[in-house]
Amino acid sequence: MNFFEHQAKARSSSTRMVVLFALAVGGIVLAVDLAVLLLLGTQMGSAGGVAGLLFVSTLGTIAVIGLGSMYRMASLRGGGESVALQMGATAVPEDTSDFQLRRLRNVVEEIAIASGVPVPKLYVMEHEAGINAFAAGYSPSDAAVAVTRGALERLNRDELQGVIAHEFSHILNGDMRLNLRLMGTLFGIMMLSIIGQRVLIYGRGGRSKEGNAILVIALVALVVGGIGAFFGRMIKAGVSRQRELLADASAVQFTRQTTGLAGALKKIGGLHEGSRLTDKSKAEEVSHMLFGEGLSVASMFATHPPLLQRIRLLDPSFNEQQLQQLSARWMASPPDGMQEDLAMGLANPTPSSHTPSSPAPPPLPPLSRRISITPPMVSAQVGTPAEDDYRRAGSIVESLPPELRALAARRESVMPLLLAMLVDDDAAIAANQRIEVVARLGEQAASQAWAVRQQHLGSLHPMLRLPLASLAFPVLRLRPRPELDTFLATVHAMVHADGQVSLFEYCLAKLLEVQVRESLDPERYARFGRRKPGNLKQEFATLLAVVAQSGSDDPVTAQHAYLSGLQRVLPRDHLPYAPPANGVLALESVWEGLDALDPLAKQVMVESITAAISHDGRISVAESELLRTICGVLHCPLPAMLERG
Repeated sequence: MNFFEHQAKARSSSTRMVVLFALAVGGIVLAVDLAVLLLLGTQMGSAGGVAGLLFVSTLGTIAVIGLGSMYRMASLRGGGESVALQMGATAVPEDTSDFQLRRLRNVVEEIAIASGVPVPKLYVMEHEAGINAFAAGYSPSDAAVAVTRGALERLNRDELQGVIAHEFSHILNGDMRLNLRLMGTLFGIMMLSIIGQRVLIYGRGGRSKEGNAILVIALVALVVGGIGAFFGRMIKAGVSRQRELLADASAVQFTRQTTGLAGALKKIGGLHEGSRLTDKSKAEEVSHMLFGEGLSVASMFATHPPLLQRIRLLDPSFNEQQLQQLSARWMASPPDGMQEDLAMGLANPTPSSHTPSSPAPPPLPPLSRRISITPPMVSAQVGTPAEDDYRRAGSIVESLPPELRALAARRESVMPLLLAMLVDDDAAIAANQRIEVVARLGEQAASQAWAVRQQHLGSLHPMLRLPLASLAFPVLRLRPRPELDTFLATVHAMVHADGQVSLFEYCLAKLLEVQVRESLDPERYARFGRRKPGNLKQEFATLLAVVAQSGSDDPVTAQHAYLSGLQRVLPRDHLPYAPPANGVLALESVWEGLDALDPLAKQVMVESITAAISHDGRISVAESELLRTICGVLHCPLPAMLERG
């Protein structure tokens, strides 16, 4: 199953969740009506009175459930960060000196770069001794990854990498969005139970007739709420189990080794703490998004497949007796992940750390290199990083100048750094851009940006620009919202300072704008697309014409590139090659429609863009970066190198 099929399955799971939710609401309403009928029906003198009473109870029950779901969804509008904070997790500083946290940050940065997505916010659940983790958010731009301190202490680097790769599968495949919506809807189902509990707790002292009636109603609400809890757990189990197995499989495909992920699962099964969380109420609510079971539940309500089953899919020879032996050994001497790293020669948790048996990361390709690709080959890599991408990510991080990494890690320098990446090579255009920066952010910010451009970015390898932006993004998100709004206005002004801005610079600016806006209002931009290519003919014609024109000064060659891309997505339509008069700025009208395509239609879209950029079957390093940037804007992340090693 590829990225687009995962997305389509997530969308169908979302529809299935809505249907199950509706059935659960119907069951709860029926139970409430029955309870009302038994308790009060005999007091009504007519059939009309009974019908009115049932109407009021039905409407009230639906209102309670609906308001509960709306309230919970509103509390999750902040996306992944809000979930992490509600779980009591604390943010991991970018400049942390904690050895375990630094190792975590380096693993996450490598995987983010290899996946082609922004580095997520990192959190640690300091007081949780169990081995667990989760990824939460509406999109990669607002994703947060949280791990327990137990995971940091007990897992070695390979095992931690396997766990993080598992969580990145949820980030890439649309699972996070589904999980957040599941949290919101199920909270409404639980509302009656919550209300009943609160009334019983605070209403025990009342002895009046009215007080006794209220306690009876609260008891009924608590019992009926148990029906809601039953349905809620069944829905979570039904939606979550298969996606956890898919995430395990994706993690193995990414890391190309099963020992890390299998080792983490074995430690969960062999250690006393397992994967359990201490706060049962919080663990219940997020159980469907955790790496391992957060609390002990009956198998029919389990949100994850049986642990031994997950291990055997990775290590078929493993059995329960071996798990018991590991448990007995670790009871006497619990594993220490950092000591295991030392034993494997990984004393330094740097991005380039890898096991001695792993091949060295390949060097960055020369700018003159051209690689052979096909549109299906590229679409198959979207959201599907492999082990060679992970090794390349280590090489990319190593190749970034320390000065640039330092700028990306500091709040005061991250905006000038990103603006420097948008400065045009043409002196006249750059002069207009500087005027726009000074008008919005001041002379100091403009001077810093232009200094960074002159000192560091002039000779920067094209493959390092997107990874640098990915590393800078978590720090950028720390700025206050008014500053981010001003930053976006500045980016927009720089791109529109002159219509001659290059396609790559325009798309890089657009990618930054999309990611920042999604991080500011994550729920607003979260959606599963449903549109079809036939309804977006003009959008495709405009995008492919701009891409074709930017790739060749020869109109005939550009037309061939355009037709090559159009044939992929709209083979029966005859749309003439007509480059827009305003060049790249014409793309402002295409992004929203194309981003709303059905997931499987997006696969065809990626193939059409690839065909237009590489109509001769070969692509340069600069062209591959342009392709990665365009696909990033359209939420189809590509790995750092399109050629498989």
